[in-house]
Amino acid sequence: MCLNEHLKKTEVKLEIIEKQKKEYMISTDKKKLDISLIHNFLTYKSGWSNGISYEKVEKSVNNSLNFGIYFDKKLIGYARIISDFSTIAYLGDVFILKEHRGLGLSKWLMEMIMEHKELQDLRRWILLTSTAEWLYEKYGFTKLSKPEIYMEKFSPNVYGHEENIKPKTF
Repeated sequence: MCLNEHLKKTEVKLEIIEKQKKEYMISTDKKKLDISLIHNFLTYKSGWSNGISYEKVEKSVNNSLNFGIYFDKKLIGYARIISDFSTIAYLGDVFILKEHRGLGLSKWLMEMIMEHKELQDLRRWILLTSTAEWLYEKYGFTKLSKPEIYMEKFSPNVYGHEENIKPKTF
């Protein structure tokens, strides 16, 4: 078997998953996502992506496994996974719009992510959070066991002049 055939054999083909719970739906179909809403939330509300360009959000969505939460066909929550689907996954850009919080949607979202068939048997998951440790701990996330072995290259102003970003309301 040549290398190209072997690579095709191990390539992950992501199927679209949709689950309904009462009036809410979670879908992995990136065609349903409202990129403008994701961009606006990340730019004006998140605190971790202030000033990110629409193009960067669009590119990140296009190259991730996305989970959208919908109410009445409108996006009200989001999370994305960056992964090789074999050894590691990074969970990022997780949010639920304010008016839909407190309904257990973040727990349902995390259950859907953690149960996804292509995300099983990974050696390591990574996420950055300063606000929802209680949520992620329920799914096995802990503080770094060996922070001394982790390194990062961080460019805090890569998105532009963050001090010029004024919050928007949704």
